[in-house]
Amino acid sequence: MLATAEALATLLSAASPIAGTESIPTLDALNRVLAADVTSPLDVPPMNTSSMDGYAIRSADLAAQATGRLPVSQRIPAGHAPEPLTPGTAARIFTGATVPPGADAIVMQEQTEASGAEVTILHSPQPGEWITAQGADIRSGSVILPAGTRLTPQALGLAASVGCAELVVRRRVKVAVFFTGDELTMPGEPLKPGAIYNSNRFTLRGLLEKLGCEVTDYGIVADKLDATRATLREAAEAHDLILTCGGVSVGEEDHVKPAVEAEGRLAMWQIAMKPGKPLAFGAVRRVARRGETAAAPDSAETFFIGLPGNPVSSFATFLLFVRPFILSLAGVLAVAPRALSLRADFTQSKADRRNEFLRARINSAGGLDLFPNQSSAVLTSTVWGDGLIDNPPNHAISAGETVRFLPFSELLN
Repeated sequence: MLATAEALATLLSAASPIAGTESIPTLDALNRVLAADVTSPLDVPPMNTSSMDGYAIRSADLAAQATGRLPVSQRIPAGHAPEPLTPGTAARIFTGATVPPGADAIVMQEQTEASGAEVTILHSPQPGEWITAQGADIRSGSVILPAGTRLTPQALGLAASVGCAELVVRRRVKVAVFFTGDELTMPGEPLKPGAIYNSNRFTLRGLLEKLGCEVTDYGIVADKLDATRATLREAAEAHDLILTCGGVSVGEEDHVKPAVEAEGRLAMWQIAMKPGKPLAFGAVRRVARRGETAAAPDSAETFFIGLPGNPVSSFATFLLFVRPFILSLAGVLAVAPRALSLRADFTQSKADRRNEFLRARINSAGGLDLFPNQSSAVLTSTVWGDGLIDNPPNHAISAGETVRFLPFSELLN
């Protein structure tokens, strides 16, 4: 069996960023991936600003007289251009307003006493006090967001702060998804004997959409070889990745494996992980219809990944393998989730020869509790938990030891 790290490395080595970019409004760019560096055309802030409500002064004026009383020569709200500060005076100023030329310090209003057209300064400031210097945050010409950045809300704000109304991003990754199994039934339909509701369709669709993919859902495909091959051919024409769930085993009713082999190439992997041992990776030949051009023409084939059918197995293998693969296709530079080192507040005395990914959650004491049933069929554990403990092969866990924890907050972004 392949180690999880070896399987992931093989997947990522095949995932070159897709071609195709577009310029879109910054307001619409959440979760998109930058195709070009964002370079600031200006300093931020573009002028010296006050970081307090108070009075702008020349510190030398206070040193030159004993009372600290100065006439107020102007009032400067934010967004207004000030006049140069008249020597021997103070300017009433507000947070974010431009510091007038000639002033070298701000005295906060709590350290002053205003009386009519004068103000008494009760504090001797140092030059530069409460002044945010021009360019203190961003210097003109600096790269503030490199290509390959996946745009968060704060990244959009940063781009807007230097005046970017539009951003050049990579096109969305196009993913086709379908599900096999005559036992599968959609919620709302009668549940016949031997049938189960298709929970994987809802989970995987949600995961793909959360990654910002352009998803085509072919639904439940009949357990027939010709139907499976036809769906693969259609999906390959306009997508970067075909994702399936179930049907990749060697049973007489498992038609995905022979269908992919007939339409392209397939490698069946047994990964040394629990849950989620079986994973299929390959590609389907892309043949555009006569007179048409394939909508995703980066190569002559479309990637294929087949996930196991058990709900927790498909969920875990998606997070650990499909997610980084899709992010790499999208051109994201950093695809590895950040792990936490946390204390195990439980004991698991039985070690497994495979790399276990245990559903756990953080308790009020900052440690980890383990979901009592780690079966790959128990989808409840994925809602109860906060993430996965990455437990090495052949390792029993003792209460109090430090374990590697992958939060869902990282794996679901």
